[in-house]
Amino acid sequence: MIAITSGALMMFYMKEIYSLGHGTEIAIKLMGSTPHDQLLIRTSDSFSGLLLITIGFLLLMVSLVRDKEFQSFFAKGCTILHVLMGLWRFYFERRVEDLAWDWIRQTLGDVVLALSWVFFLLYSWREKYD
Repeated sequence: MIAITSGALMMFYMKEIYSLGHGTEIAIKLMGSTPHDQLLIRTSDSFSGLLLITIGFLLLMVSLVRDKEFQSFFAKGCTILHVLMGLWRFYFERRVEDLAWDWIRQTLGDVVLALSWVFFLLYSWREKYD
């Protein structure tokens, strides 16, 4: 439900979310300086929000599946996804001047999320072999 709500907020209230997360001055820079840039950024934010809503629904559907092997497969995929996102932040996002101060916190968040899936896998493995 958190992913679905966050996605909806990204689609419709991105300026407010930018202001809340980065401050008003950086939020203005992140929204673009020309109308064309603003349209591209707004479209990108809308698609990102739609993707997050889709991920939320996917997580909801997977949580209702009773097959432990499928959930294990899904958890492995999520672990890889979070590790790749952390690497993306480390190699590329820290180079963006306006976001450089925030990349460490977000990378640590990606690592913690990846570890949560690893703990799920370890717990599942323990249940399987006990």
